[in-house]
Amino acid sequence: MSENTFPVYTADAIVNFYRTEVLIGQEAKHFTKSDLTPAPKPEAVQTLYMRVLHLLYRFRPECHSMVPLLENIQYPVYHEGATAIMSVYMRMRQFLPMCLVYDFSLNDLLAPKKQRTLTVLSAIMNFLHFRKQRMDMILEKQAKFRADMDRLQAYNKGNLEAEKKIEILTTIPPEQQAEADELVAALSELQTTTVHEYQEVNAKNDCIAEWKTKIAEKSQKLAQMKVDISNLKEDVTKLKSQIVESPEELKSQMEKMRENVKNIKNSITETDERVVELQNMVQSVTHTEAEIQQMFSLLQDLESSMNNSKQRQETYQELTAQYEKKQKELKNLCMEEGQVKRAQGMKLDKESKQSIRRQMKREMKEQHVQDVLGQCNQIHQKREEMADKIQEISRETQQLKAKIQSLRDICSKETEKAQALYDTLSASMDDLHRRIEMHIVDLKQDTVKMSANF
Repeated sequence: MSENTFPVYTADAIVNFYRTEVLIGQEAKHFTKSDLTPAPKPEAVQTLYMRVLHLLYRFRPECHSMVPLLENIQYPVYHEGATAIMSVYMRMRQFLPMCLVYDFSLNDLLAPKKQRTLTVLSAIMNFLHFRKQRMDMILEKQAKFRADMDRLQAYNKGNLEAEKKIEILTTIPPEQQAEADELVAALSELQTTTVHEYQEVNAKNDCIAEWKTKIAEKSQKLAQMKVDISNLKEDVTKLKSQIVESPEELKSQMEKMRENVKNIKNSITETDERVVELQNMVQSVTHTEAEIQQMFSLLQDLESSMNNSKQRQETYQELTAQYEKKQKELKNLCMEEGQVKRAQGMKLDKESKQSIRRQMKREMKEQHVQDVLGQCNQIHQKREEMADKIQEISRETQQLKAKIQSLRDICSKETEKAQALYDTLSASMDDLHRRIEMHIVDLKQDTVKMSANF
């Protein structure tokens, strides 16, 4: 137990957790820190274990004291005191390996120790935290699964409705079946009539082309005849001017010319009649072309309706394909969900271990931080002491500066006084020197006089 994979909590944290999460009613009120420290009470520890078993396995505390009614047991009353403890011990031995506690013994129930009980309770507390996290994750996954099932049902309903709509659109009702048959018959008749009319129109177009060629040829002949007549008229005028023929020959030529003119006029009238007939034929052809265009528009409408029905069939096929794809995706999602659950279980186990290690590291860091903070507090206290000393020294320096300033003022005043005295003394000394010089001069004069007298 020296190297645990779970943190060992303090007595206060354990008491708060078990009072809020495990115990109920009066037991939670009466359970205090004194039940665990300094010496744990066996009754409180046993009730805690019973309540944990009841929370996890729904095994009520009353069931621990039940003695099996067997024929070989004599005096079952004597076994009532030990059965409760033994049942708790056996079930805790089965449960605690899941909490990574493998050395649970009867002394932990009959004579529990402080550190030992705290480690066992902290292990159970860690397992309950892990169980709570897993329950929250499972509830979230159940909610997601229910939402996915609701979506699947909605998609199935939408697919059924789409299938019904497609059936309604593709199937013709019996009321409109007769009309549909009539439309189909009308379509077939229209197709046959259009084919015959196209053939007639093509034949008429061929005839019109032939007539046009004939008219062009006759118009060319008429132009040539006109040219010939003009040439003949010119020849006649020339001949009349040159030759004087007999009247009989002139009459015969004139009759021939008249006959030729009549023939030309008859041919012109015939061509005009043919042109009128051809114009009538062209008008009839235009009427037939308009009728053919109307029939063609009807055929286009029918083709558009058929295309719409084909598109609806294609949409139905696409919807069925999408439905199959979604079913396959749902199966794949279910498989992926199982794999994700397994992977998440492994990840959560790793994360729980890593979180425990991180908590241990955090505790070590917190201890180190607390030590550093204690050192910082000591340094801060020393700093404050040094700051106080510096303030005192600054105060003393300010006082000394004030004294120095006062002394400087006094010295300046005394120097001024001494300067005044020096000035007065120097003036008096100058006077004395002058007087002395005067006396010396007088003495010299007296000595000269005295020397002269002697």
